[in-house]
Amino acid sequence: MNALKRWLNSDVGYSFRQSPTAMAAAAIAFVCLFCSVFAGWVSPTNPFDLATLELSDARLPPAWMEGGTTKFLLGTDDQGRDILSALIYGSRISLVVGLASVVLSVVVGVGLGLLAGFKGGWIDALLMRLCDVMLSFPAILVALLIAGVGRALFPNAHESLAFGVLILSISLTGWVQYARTVRGTTLVERNKEYVQAARVTGVAPLRIMFKHVLPNVMGPVMVLATIQVATAIITEATLSFLGVGAPPTSPSLGTLIRVGNDYLFSGEWWITIFPGLMLVLIALSVNLLGDWLRDALNPRLR
Repeated sequence: MNALKRWLNSDVGYSFRQSPTAMAAAAIAFVCLFCSVFAGWVSPTNPFDLATLELSDARLPPAWMEGGTTKFLLGTDDQGRDILSALIYGSRISLVVGLASVVLSVVVGVGLGLLAGFKGGWIDALLMRLCDVMLSFPAILVALLIAGVGRALFPNAHESLAFGVLILSISLTGWVQYARTVRGTTLVERNKEYVQAARVTGVAPLRIMFKHVLPNVMGPVMVLATIQVATAIITEATLSFLGVGAPPTSPSLGTLIRVGNDYLFSGEWWITIFPGLMLVLIALSVNLLGDWLRDALNPRLR
């Protein structure tokens, strides 16, 4: 509680309290995250429990339309699954994959960028040429390739392995932006007086990198990571929509949109519209938080 009070009284906390957009985006993101984490308690039903599904409930409209029922507020899909429950469980998968892929990208990108910027020389040249090669390929194509190859090599793999391949495919190109950002900031920081003083006093280079330089390059990384969460979620939804993302037994928002797309022009619009709106809501709230954080951490933009 004391840490929260100190944060609210800081410059960033004051900027947050003065931004209605940031507060609204944070509230939406918190609700989505809370419902996803506690899906088992928040969700009316478990939509992926086959024993509870009734085909007679398939393609029921939302509760406010003719033929709808309050038991299924947002209607049901072609298998009789509650759309609201499917959204809660599906957003949990999308958020887990998005957050995990960003964390992996940050760890790899920050580590390599810090090494390239601090050491310089041939290490810097090699890592930056590797970044150039990775940037020459569209991220979605690389993700499609890795996810497709992983499914081909492990057709009967466990769900955890399938999600691991999905996270790896998204992270493979995501780390490049962090590496280039950290490398540029490290080139500036390594020539400052506090780094020179640490070298003179005999502090080990590895300790200087992680104890002195790293905290001063994390500002841009935090902004980039916040925005990249939304990008990773959309990438995961794209892969799932194309059939190479989350396993069919644990569908994400992209899978739900793909399933509902078959019924979009037959009148059952709610099967695909509501998952699409949920995806837009999550991505928009995270992007707005990223924009606010960028302005809050840069005094020149205030």
